[in-house]
Amino acid sequence: MVEIPEEAHANALRSVAHAAADRDAAQAELQRRTNALRDAAVAAARAGAARTRIKALAGVSSRTLYGWLTDAGIEVRPKRPKGGDT
Repeated sequence: MVEIPEEAHANALRSVAHAAADRDAAQAELQRRTNALRDAAVAAARAGAARTRIKALAGVSSRTLYGWLTDAGIEVRPKRPKGGDT
């Protein structure tokens, strides 16, 4: 059987399209789960849980957690400047 280049191209492009669709679905799922984690972290902060504990359990940085809290209208202390008192 003779392979027709156009068929090979079409098959390869279909593979690219399927891989892109899989990636897009995974990214959408990741965004959904991240939103759920953000909502849970904000709810925990509103309930009075320690922010260090929330951060540890969520597995996020301080910057991420405090960004979520700020976006939710929860007061966050300003970051202290680095270095000693001068």
